Amino acid sequence: MDLWLIWIIVAFVLVTAELATGTFYLLMLGLGAFAAALVAWLDANMVVQALVGAGVALAGAWFIHHWHAANRKADAGHANLLDRGQPVVLEGWANKDAGIARVKYRGASWDARVAEPGSQPAAGSTLYIEGQEGTLLVVAAAPPRP
Repeated sequence: MDLWLIWIIVAFVLVTAELATGTFYLLMLGLGAFAAALVAWLDANMVVQALVGAGVALAGAWFIHHWHAANRKADAGHANLLDRGQPVVLEGWANKDAGIARVKYRGASWDARVAEPGSQPAAGSTLYIEGQEGTLLVVAAAPPRP
C-alpha cells in the first residue's frame, strides 16, 4: 500500500473521531495528516511528510487554542446564556460580607454572587441571573438587559 494512502486513512479516522468529540483539535491533526498525504503523493521522503503533517497540525492547534481563549474572555461570566435573565429566590446568605448567597433555582439550592457591590437583598427576594462563573451563579436585583 502506498504511503500517501495510509496518510489519507489516518486523516479520515482522525476527522471521524473529531465528529464524535467536537473539540476541533482532532480536526487539526486530521488536516495535518491530509497535508502529509499530499506531500507523500508528491514523492517526498518520510521525514518531510512527518514535518509537514506536524507543522500543519501544530499551527491549527495553536490557532484553535488562541481562538478559544479570545472568545472565552469576550464572553466571561455569560457562558450559560440559556439561564441568563431567569428569576431565582434568595434563600439566605452564605457569606454576607463577600456577597455570596444561597438561591433557589430549578428546584435546587445554588451558590450565587450578588453582582452589585454592597447590595444585600433580604431573604425571599427575587433576583435575576446575569451570568455564571463555574457553578457559581451571578445574580442581580434587576433583569439583565439584552
